[in-house]
Amino acid sequence: MNTSPYVRHHRKVRAAAALLALAALPACGGQPAADPAAAARPAPTTRFSENGVTVTLSVTDWKASAGTLTAVFTPEAKGFHLYSTDLPATGIEGVGRPTTVGVTGALAAQGTLQAAAQVRSIRVPGVDAPVPVYPDGPVTTTLPVRADGNGDATVLIGYASCSTQDGCTIPVSDRPVRLRVTGDGPAFEAS
Repeated sequence: MNTSPYVRHHRKVRAAAALLALAALPACGGQPAADPAAAARPAPTTRFSENGVTVTLSVTDWKASAGTLTAVFTPEAKGFHLYSTDLPATGIEGVGRPTTVGVTGALAAQGTLQAAAQVRSIRVPGVDAPVPVYPDGPVTTTLPVRADGNGDATVLIGYASCSTQDGCTIPVSDRPVRLRVTGDGPAFEAS
């Protein structure tokens, strides 16, 4: 039988939906999973761009008032890198600013900020010590967080991006991103 691509597509969608419904059932009990709506709920996410970097924030693995705050820092131009989270607050001999993520209010950090990129050292003209940076391109950081009850919270973001050929952008320091924590978990305010 010759059917249109439209009909074939919708048959595939219905078949996939049926398989997903079956996958939600346990092997023997025939009862649906505990909270299918919670499992299908997308992670709270927000994004902003400032001084040559787009930052995407999300909260994942939220259980028992705790989860992981993820920040992905993406330089908007090729050849730009971010500085290490371990860089001193004022840089090295005044060069660079650390990549930072902190929380205040109803959220508290439950560990240290970790970056999923290897640090490398570069030499900057006029600076005696090597400067720790991440490779050019995006850097993903994670911070374990816990809610201290319901209420308002603020994520504070800091970074600077530079290129060995094109110089640096203006650093961003303690840029606030607001969220609200409820019994359902955190939700970012519309920006």
